[in-house]
Amino acid sequence: MNKADRATDIRMTRREVFRRTAAGTAGALAAWTMGGNAAAAAAPPPARKIPVIDITDLYHPPQDPGDNMDLIAAYALPEVDLKAVILDVTNRYRRPYVNPADPRYDDPAGGRDPGFIPVWQLNAVFNREIPCATGPFEAMRDPDDPMTDAPPFQQQGVDLLIRTLQASPEPVEVVSFGSARPLAVAWNRAQTVLREKIRRVHLCAGASPAGFLEWNVQLDPHAFVRVLDSDLPVAVYPCATEHSAFDLGPYNTYWLLSNLAMIRDMDPALRRYLVFAFDRANRVDFLAAMEEDPPEEAVARVAQRPHNVWETAVWMQITGRKLVRTAEGRRRILAPSEIAPGDIIMPEALIPCEISVRPDGQFDWREIPGPAQKWIYFRSDPQSQQEALNEALPALYASFRVAAA
Repeated sequence: MNKADRATDIRMTRREVFRRTAAGTAGALAAWTMGGNAAAAAAPPPARKIPVIDITDLYHPPQDPGDNMDLIAAYALPEVDLKAVILDVTNRYRRPYVNPADPRYDDPAGGRDPGFIPVWQLNAVFNREIPCATGPFEAMRDPDDPMTDAPPFQQQGVDLLIRTLQASPEPVEVVSFGSARPLAVAWNRAQTVLREKIRRVHLCAGASPAGFLEWNVQLDPHAFVRVLDSDLPVAVYPCATEHSAFDLGPYNTYWLLSNLAMIRDMDPALRRYLVFAFDRANRVDFLAAMEEDPPEEAVARVAQRPHNVWETAVWMQITGRKLVRTAEGRRRILAPSEIAPGDIIMPEALIPCEISVRPDGQFDWREIPGPAQKWIYFRSDPQSQQEALNEALPALYASFRVAAA
């Protein structure tokens, strides 16, 4: 796919988001509430898998066990061909971190390292050989920093990212959940490779509207600025509104899953994996733990927990899946081939835009009508989306299956 193709394959304005849904503008939301009139058909296997590189701030023990949960989607979604996992690590959070001058980004529960163990666990249960490496631990000194003086162990993530792109016969979707440092450093070292081999960057970070310095951005503002200032095709999925990362807005991705009772309906190996992460298990035999059911009290502790989610929209956009209400009134995340003509789709899209980013990582954007290299995530009704996802995401995760023993 050439650069012009990549730039023009998504051109939906907010008006077109509603026009292209089954119910149309205001009627879409009314119909969503009332329900659809056709059931979803069984989905055939995807015609082709979508190559993906996952850059994630995954730690062990977890800083946010949602990162462990999100990585399941990269392995289990049938549309995704996961090529590599790059661990995006920030050194100050490897130990307890408290800043009395600005406690907003404190993490006193530190004592963690790059998340190799959860990747190895998923490789084992899915019978996969997904390569994994970590990027530099320290923040970039400026947006142009190639970080060639980082320790060799910390160079491996950037090298793996570049090599994986070089080896791919087609452009790759790159997701970034974290500081985006490995991606920014790779851009500073191998711009030609990244231009030719990245179909789109899906950058899960930032706040829209501006006004709040979001967690992922504060990890390394130079990295965020570098990626947004590049000429790469970048879709931005803000985690926060101008007030907080826990607000529902039309231009951020956050939603709250009321509990994790869904683990009881999941494949046993995936239930073990999530209990291991959410319960912060400290077993050294971390692979054997994937073969043994955890104590019921541990399952119960995890099942009752509410869970903050930011990543769902990214996987829906990459795979083309839609949040749907079926004729029976069920909310589901469905592949296009599963959606019947009368099903009601919750409107969301990537809006083409121009982005102006400030040195601290705050940014402004302006919608444009034509070809774009940058997009901003948009959802029409965040509250209704949250209510639907509380049913739809558990159903999706309950459908995931690991490799046969």
